[in-house]
Amino acid sequence: MIREMKPNEYGELEKFLYEAIYLPKGALTPPRKILERPELQVYVENFGARAADICFVAEVNGEIVGACWSRIMNDYGHPDDETPSLALSVLKNFRRKGIATALLKKIFVNLAEKNFKQVSLAVQKENSAAVKLYRKLNFKIVDERGEEFLMVKRLGDD
Repeated sequence: MIREMKPNEYGELEKFLYEAIYLPKGALTPPRKILERPELQVYVENFGARAADICFVAEVNGEIVGACWSRIMNDYGHPDDETPSLALSVLKNFRRKGIATALLKKIFVNLAEKNFKQVSLAVQKENSAAVKLYRKLNFKIVDERGEEFLMVKRLGDD
């Protein structure tokens, strides 16, 4: 089931932010303390306080197994001050089942209804599965930033 995240569940976003950290093959898993870094806190700090703070979750048997959220923030995927950036995470055991696609499609509709024109995200170039998913959903690469692509999707372009 895909549903909007309830305000009393916003604390779960840190768990999903941690799960969203891309680890190349052979990389060591970082300590959870990494979430205290300012460049990661922008994704979750005071979530719900801004107009573009929207989150949808995937729930299986009462457990939240995936989350896709947006906010306008100066993060890795920030093209401008009018475009919400996306974060997406699905727990390992639930990946490759269409959950990420369902979450993304739901948030696209919601953001378009709120009159946002586009969304953005940053993805590691090496994360070929994610790049493939985003391209399938009409994200375009608009910039290369070191090891990452900045990708943007015009809402309503489906």
